[in-house]
Amino acid sequence: MDKIFLYNTLTRKKEEFKSIKPKKVGLYACGPTVYNYAHIGNLRTYIFEDILKRVFVYNGYKVKHIENITDVGHLVSDADEGEDKMMKALKREGLMPGVESLLVLADKYTKAFQRDNNLLNIFAPDKWTKATDHIKEMIKLIQRIEKNGYTYQTDDGVYFDTAKLADYGKLAGLDKIKQKAGARVDVNLQKKNPTDFALWIKAVGENKSHVMQWGSPWGSGFPGWHIECSAMSMKYLGELFDIHCGGIDHIPVHHVNEIAQNQGATKKKVVNYWCHGEFLVLDSGRMGKSVGNLITLQTLIDKGFDPMAYRYLTLQTHYRQKLTFSWEALTAADNALKNLLGAVAEYKDSRTNCVEYEEKFLTAINDDLNMPQALAVLWDLIKDNKIESLAKRKTILKFDEILGLGLAGAKKEEIPAEIKKIAEARQKAREKKDWAVSDQLRGEIEEKGYIIEDVQNNFIIKKSR
Repeated sequence: MDKIFLYNTLTRKKEEFKSIKPKKVGLYACGPTVYNYAHIGNLRTYIFEDILKRVFVYNGYKVKHIENITDVGHLVSDADEGEDKMMKALKREGLMPGVESLLVLADKYTKAFQRDNNLLNIFAPDKWTKATDHIKEMIKLIQRIEKNGYTYQTDDGVYFDTAKLADYGKLAGLDKIKQKAGARVDVNLQKKNPTDFALWIKAVGENKSHVMQWGSPWGSGFPGWHIECSAMSMKYLGELFDIHCGGIDHIPVHHVNEIAQNQGATKKKVVNYWCHGEFLVLDSGRMGKSVGNLITLQTLIDKGFDPMAYRYLTLQTHYRQKLTFSWEALTAADNALKNLLGAVAEYKDSRTNCVEYEEKFLTAINDDLNMPQALAVLWDLIKDNKIESLAKRKTILKFDEILGLGLAGAKKEEIPAEIKKIAEARQKAREKKDWAVSDQLRGEIEEKGYIIEDVQNNFIIKKSR
């Protein structure tokens, strides 16, 4: 059996993956807070998680994949400060505050997110879990944490006392909490420690008008964001499961607090491997909804790009490295994808495959999802003139079980006879070294919406984007 190696954020090293149950993987991915459209930086994380899932399936594992939909409880600050993001979105869109409006808003952005996933060929989880459907489980989990002595109440909520957890913040490499009991912070004068976080938010003060409220042992209110993922992941994957994923922005607060809740309730480790995807950045810095510099998948589509071009772009950079987005980089990825599709379209089906290249590809993907190396193996195979084209197609389509680029649908592009005639005339001019005529004919081809690429003693014609 081939070994899979993953970088575990918790231990800060690459480790051999060992599943809890033979050939089975429990995978939880932090899903979206459905108050706005996902931007392409968000979507990069979901592509990374899709590759991770595909790698396990490729290696013969059965994956149980759970992903949440946060439709209540996520405040503007990940550190439980400010207004609920969903409530803020109601105001942004001019909707009357009410349960019906909030559900309409959540449904709108949930469907938009799932559409983006479909366009990017991201496999859906086995179950989408909505926060509002699991309030009972969250309350029970808070009661377990409370019974174990990790909570205290303030006027505005039930808080986790992080000073009582010796290794709080280990995931993020934070120092052990040194605040003494009674230390105060500006945001909430009743908090004992700056890192303490809300498990339950009471419907008082500015939260009194929150349209989504539930009764609880601590009064009417709604759950904190962090408790949602702990409750739903353990409900569907058990109190010990294999992998928890998310973006690196989840590490310092959300996932640190999830670990605290898990330990506070169960008194043991719940997740074996924590895996995180790096940011996508613009030349000007990080992309984010709060910054207001969003580029959505629809933005790319409106500019004429195939969503698969963006997926291809993300595969060119390792998931643990920052990916700098530019339109030039996306255009280059789009051209590379078209070249790939063009090559695959030329190959015919075959029962034979390329074992040597498949072994190299497997080594790459099992080495902490090294997709840049996997792409390099793919292109080496295409360029290898010693391998019959019949064998190439079968192996490339096997690679696409991981790449997810839809290569099986590659079709030969029909080039009009007029364009072919001009290209052939240009080829004759090149053979005569009549470069002036060659350039003139190239110009004619480009004016008609096509591009021509010279390869050895021949040429390839493609429709320009």
